[in-house]
Amino acid sequence: MRLWHIAPHWNWLRLVVLLGVVLVILVSLFFGAVPIRLSDLFYDQSQARVIIESLRLPRAILAALVGAVLASSGAVTQGLFRNPLADPSLIGVTAGASAGAGAVIVLLNYMEWSFAGLSLVTLGAFAGGMVAVFLVYKIATRTTGTSVSTMLLAGIAITFIAGSISNIFEFVADNEMLRRITLWRMGGLDAADYSKVTITAMVAIAIWCVLPRYYSALNALLLGESEARHLGIDVDRMKKIVIVCVAAGVGTAVAMAGTISFIGLVVPHVVRMMIGPNHRFLIPLSGFLGAILLVCADAFARTIIAPSEIPVGLVTSIIGAPIFISLLRKRHHYGMQP
Repeated sequence: MRLWHIAPHWNWLRLVVLLGVVLVILVSLFFGAVPIRLSDLFYDQSQARVIIESLRLPRAILAALVGAVLASSGAVTQGLFRNPLADPSLIGVTAGASAGAGAVIVLLNYMEWSFAGLSLVTLGAFAGGMVAVFLVYKIATRTTGTSVSTMLLAGIAITFIAGSISNIFEFVADNEMLRRITLWRMGGLDAADYSKVTITAMVAIAIWCVLPRYYSALNALLLGESEARHLGIDVDRMKKIVIVCVAAGVGTAVAMAGTISFIGLVVPHVVRMMIGPNHRFLIPLSGFLGAILLVCADAFARTIIAPSEIPVGLVTSIIGAPIFISLLRKRHHYGMQP
């Protein structure tokens, strides 16, 4: 499929994939440990209705939001680094969130305090991710501007540091703490509720209102920073705003659902192969397909060994890793530098 085939029909395509997201969410409501039929929903106070309204619906919506944020953030990150194999975790947000979650679990033990409906672990994970991104950005920023290559190296360094901190917390943790840390790092949507859905939706909407203003700038950046500046793009300002958007989105997604691998890498990479590198189409379509993929993965995770369930992060890794290896073997540049 070529970009020029998609552009004239973009509004229709966007509507189709949006309806696809809604359809996948509705179908996923019937998958889980308790089998539910459509007729069960017409009885007030039925067990099926309570399960769907209280458990499965917020979980499916949160999965769609998290998948969309991760995939669209991945597309932005690949454009920023001009590398189709880039991932949002390169700026340290995922490792920082893991360290923050581990710190709360170990240092605050079993405290069940919450704020705005969010647990201390969720808040600690978000704070850890934001601190990591702030450090990466400060290291990469000089008086002459922000260097993408330095940001990449700083992200790797901060990721190693945050990983070491996480390992220290795991070493001193008791069995129950270690179990909680491990489950969190595997990723899961079992703790989804409407407060998490509301906050994630607010962050996602804010990001998606800002990013469209920078689609053209990201397209210009594909030519190189100097060429983008010659076209009148304020590259440093664009980098700052885009990094803030990615950090806020991925930090929120990881805080709400734990570590979910490959959504932010594989989905935008596949979409780029299909339609090309134009961010006007690449970022929204990546978001839609990321939502569909994570909703499907979560439905599979809670059904395959019911009444138990597999952490959804394991499912996305099992699906994503072979696809990623295949992409590496058939790799092209798609208008971007290696």
